[in-house]
Amino acid sequence: MTTKELFDIVTGLTQENIEKVNKAVKKLSPDQLNWKPNPGVWSVAQVLAHLNEYGNYYHPTITKKLEVTRFTTNTKEAFISSPLGRSAWKSMKLGKANNIKRKFNAPKEYNPTIHPSIMKGNEFDTFIGQQNDFLSIIEKSKGVNIRRVKVPISISKIIRLRLGDALLFITYHNQRHVQQIINLTSSVNFPRK
Repeated sequence: MTTKELFDIVTGLTQENIEKVNKAVKKLSPDQLNWKPNPGVWSVAQVLAHLNEYGNYYHPTITKKLEVTRFTTNTKEAFISSPLGRSAWKSMKLGKANNIKRKFNAPKEYNPTIHPSIMKGNEFDTFIGQQNDFLSIIEKSKGVNIRRVKVPISISKIIRLRLGDALLFITYHNQRHVQQIINLTSSVNFPRK
């Protein structure tokens, strides 16, 4: 894909994620936000807390990389994912029917059932704010070489992804969990109020 196509994908999906969460979550009551169909499934609030915790790591990490990089020339050529990067974002990508093709266990520090302290009580507002910040990060990324700037991943500072791969990974990870929220709120047993 070209760098322009990559930026169009991450910008478009992030805007879509904001719209979907606004529509599905904004007017939910605390009971609805915390409802779980069974004990092994996250509530809407827990899904948002999980995403916010990732944002707490990736947004400042990428912002710092953008501020200090010497690779300030953006290439106009095709963006080529690294094998690890492609594997990372493809594993997060939804199927054609917006289905989650492969389930993963969240790392412990990003799991609200293991670390309830990541639940702050303002998950919706934080998510919307972070997604708007992410749109700004995407815009700033247009001024650097997204193949040369490398971002350490959240579970290991040693392993780094190309910035383009990191942007795709974050976007598809967000989209995956936004779909999880849609599925929860569409459940026949979801509380009416």
